Amino acid sequence: MTTPKSLFIKTYGCQMNVYDSERMAEALAPEGYVQTDTPEGADMILLNTCHIREKAAEKIYSELGRLKPLKAENPDLKIGVTGCVAQAEGAEIVRRQPAVDLVVGPQSYHRLPQLMEQMKTGAAIETEFPAEDKFDHLPSRDAGRGPKARRAPAAFLTVQEGCDKFCAFCVVPYTRGAEVSRPVDRVLAEARDLVNRGVREITLLGQNVNAYHGDKDGGTWGLAKLIWALNEIDGLERIRFTTSHPNDMEDDLIEAHGTCAKLMPYLHLPVQSGSDKILKLMNRKHTAESYIALIERFRKARPDLLLSGDFIVGFPGETDEDFEATLDLVRRVNYGQAYSFKYSARPGTPAAERPDVPAQVADERLQRLQALLREQQVECQDAMVGKTVGVLFEKAGRIEGQMVGKSDHLHAVHVYAPDHKPGDLVQVRITISRTNSLEGELL
Repeated sequence: MTTPKSLFIKTYGCQMNVYDSERMAEALAPEGYVQTDTPEGADMILLNTCHIREKAAEKIYSELGRLKPLKAENPDLKIGVTGCVAQAEGAEIVRRQPAVDLVVGPQSYHRLPQLMEQMKTGAAIETEFPAEDKFDHLPSRDAGRGPKARRAPAAFLTVQEGCDKFCAFCVVPYTRGAEVSRPVDRVLAEARDLVNRGVREITLLGQNVNAYHGDKDGGTWGLAKLIWALNEIDGLERIRFTTSHPNDMEDDLIEAHGTCAKLMPYLHLPVQSGSDKILKLMNRKHTAESYIALIERFRKARPDLLLSGDFIVGFPGETDEDFEATLDLVRRVNYGQAYSFKYSARPGTPAAERPDVPAQVADERLQRLQALLREQQVECQDAMVGKTVGVLFEKAGRIEGQMVGKSDHLHAVHVYAPDHKPGDLVQVRITISRTNSLEGELL
């Protein structure tokens, strides 16, 4: 019998990394690794990294510096860097921080058991894009857990990886590779497995999830057809998906928002800028007007849709007029939630070679944009007061008897419900709008 060993995984970035961390833990479970909540005393530490944010690599090197003393205390400790920074930096990570034993990119974590063997004789580095599909080689979701292991009521499920869009600011095509969709039957099998273990809400993930085209019986299914198949799974109550690209929105996916009962009224659809000039420089291949027209079609199909988006300000070449066009688009669309960032160059991307907008100008623009987005978010939340929404409880709140869950529109909702438990889906009347959450009472 394998002696249990402790595994600590720190996850950075997107929901896909959360999913990847789960799968890495499952791949290592047959090797005797059991997850722990702290790095102290762990037999293996994995940093599952993201390369999207500013100075991502330097932040990982700083974290490795903080972990180095743990290896001095326990020479048998293994430290690994996985994910997109691992893919981008490769062997440079080991050169700069010799305490690292493992560097593995996001397409190769199914090879973790084999890489364990390599680490016995030196650092193991795997950053190639393998020919085989990693999902074909991962163990069952139940590996090392037992057939009836329970799950949290909401889960992520990756259906598509990589991107072929090559936006001028983005590293994803270089760190995750070309667009690849998982076969339909494998996605549905994993979804059924999750539901059998207590999951009631599944969020389908992909760098460009609405580009999904999975094989099925010699044909190809788009995302809408996959959603309709998921809709038929007994016990699955909610379906979401993220993140999408405006150029891959097909008619049947728009229609599904108005007709598929389990598809939630929430859409994250990044636009990045309201200026056609900047969109062209970004290589986005859509215009502000085509984006707005798309939003109008979604809202016609589902009038109560809550829209979320992404914005980059201070992109190279952005003028005051370009920024005002972004503010104008935000006012026309009216977002319930949004993410906004100041542009920062990513080495190897086309935009990194262009002159930056002065930092003070970019900072001021970001503050103005975030103030407008915040105003819209508050208005959206305040408008929920008095309405009845479905809430899926996910955990106990900080106050005794309180439960916390997500509404149909992905708002966090706090409810006094001492007789309920995680996984209960209830009807709640919203009574109070807080800074970043809502409060309600059971009906």
